Amino acid sequence: MNNPTIAFIGAGNMATALIGGLIADGTDPQTIIAADPDGERLQALAAGTGIRTLQENAAAVAQADVVVLAVKPQVLEAVARDLADAVQQHHPLVLSIAAGVRSDTLQHWLGGQVALVRSMPNTPAMLQAGATGLFATADVNEQQRDQAEKVMRAVGLTIWVEHEDLMDAVTALSGSGPAYLFLVIEAMESAAIGLGLPAETARLLTLQTALGAARMAMESQDDPATLRQRVTSPGGTTERALDRLEEDGLRELFRHALTAARDRSRELSRQLDTTQD
Repeated sequence: MNNPTIAFIGAGNMATALIGGLIADGTDPQTIIAADPDGERLQALAAGTGIRTLQENAAAVAQADVVVLAVKPQVLEAVARDLADAVQQHHPLVLSIAAGVRSDTLQHWLGGQVALVRSMPNTPAMLQAGATGLFATADVNEQQRDQAEKVMRAVGLTIWVEHEDLMDAVTALSGSGPAYLFLVIEAMESAAIGLGLPAETARLLTLQTALGAARMAMESQDDPATLRQRVTSPGGTTERALDRLEEDGLRELFRHALTAARDRSRELSRQLDTTQD
């Protein structure tokens, strides 16, 4: 299937980012359909991208090889149940980007035996700089895995996990991770201002430092520990700062934070699972 038709159910920010990324990668806009009850949003999206649009979700599914569920987790049950007949009739690959909704729950809503991929993108996907975890159910074949990966790779890095329980760890790491790094940036800026730097200077130096460090880590063959050691001169300023961070328990703090986020992801999944009611 060289040019599968991809239907987006929901045309919000993440769907818009994925559509833009796919078109930038060379996908024919006419093979993309977006369905959303907001007619003005659809009109603006069609005008800006050249894709096809529909307001009826089931009509979009009937034409699709890949269906991307891009609605909020709180409304996904109603949307999925409404689509169940169309999914069972046409058998598309279903790719969910809804946080916290487990595959067995979504299978139940869609009528079962659906080729389903669950994904966890993060907000930098809006800039085609995202990181997405993917999990495929047993009904997904290799071609469909490639299709799901192509969709999510349009907005950044994709990583498969083989056990769905690890999606909670993905949520804790990359899903919530941008906020942790924003907090680190915020703290560094504030500390620099406290040391006397003008606010704009502190901001620009912090942001460029974060960007440069991330690029070095991505492009180097060495692990972060080795890179850290290379910029830490014995008895120097960096060593003094790192010693203080270690003494104050930075590593343990991050371990507790990510564990708390992982546990909350599990709690939210249980709350969204209506199959146990």
